[in-house]
Amino acid sequence: MPFTPPKESYNGKTFELTIGQGDKAVTVGGENVLAFHAFEGSVPREPAVAFEVQDMPPDDWPETVAEVFKNVSSGPVTWAKYCQDSLGAGIIALRLVSTHPDRGDASADQAAETVRKVLAAINVPLIVLGSNHAEKDAAVLVKVAEVLKGTNSLLGKAQESNYKTIVAAAMANDLKLIAMSELDINLSKQLNILIGQMGFDKEKLVTDPMSSALSYGLEYTYSVMERIKLAALAQNDATLQAPMLADVGMFVWKVKETQAAEADLPAWGSLRERGIEWEAVTATSFLIAGADILIMRHPEAIGAVKKFIADMEVK
Repeated sequence: MPFTPPKESYNGKTFELTIGQGDKAVTVGGENVLAFHAFEGSVPREPAVAFEVQDMPPDDWPETVAEVFKNVSSGPVTWAKYCQDSLGAGIIALRLVSTHPDRGDASADQAAETVRKVLAAINVPLIVLGSNHAEKDAAVLVKVAEVLKGTNSLLGKAQESNYKTIVAAAMANDLKLIAMSELDINLSKQLNILIGQMGFDKEKLVTDPMSSALSYGLEYTYSVMERIKLAALAQNDATLQAPMLADVGMFVWKVKETQAAEADLPAWGSLRERGIEWEAVTATSFLIAGADILIMRHPEAIGAVKKFIADMEVK
């Protein structure tokens, strides 16, 4: 008697979301089953991976990853073009680190000009991220949104303390938007509802439940992402059906395991291999939890994750 594997069925599905334009546009979402469960339903789109680029040299990145970009990281335009042309990046995620009051306090006009130059230099979709200083981001992202108008880019991150200003800017310039809350399904739901009440199209939203690194809260993040995905699919909760984003690199490359010298901890093995594997395992975990977009740093970690996606044959 042939074996018939049991299958789950779900009432809801993740919204499809496209960033960028033309033949370089990237679409994610649309699945009506859990991650990589194409045998149970429809998974029309693969998860997407964005290469992180910063608007200032990454003086807080460990050498393991900083050395990859040492010849191009002096300027975001050169860096972005290198990721696109030499590393095959399908999406660039530009983080405006220099706008943080403690990292240079660059003005909104300076940030807008940086975004303008990067836009002119690349032809792949662009994600623009603030410095994660809520007050400053509100001012910076308004100016940046004006530059991004007509590009179908992804802007973020809107948080509970600044979402009204950033949502209004995204709406006025017809952009997609990242909504970030702090590791709580109820907070994610609440923020998405508040954004929707402003008239923002829920199908233009990306949910960022906040990430973490392997051994530094990954299990908790995983459970929050999984609960969001289950609510979207099993409960058909439209407020949680936006694609999910995991901002992986910024959390991974600051933990001890990606920085501790081999001389100090020889049992941990090669520092270079350790860091790459730490980012790849963290990112892969979030894919399994349901992430649709990853933001990563090391090209070899990205390569490993892309291989994993291909091996899983999600379509």
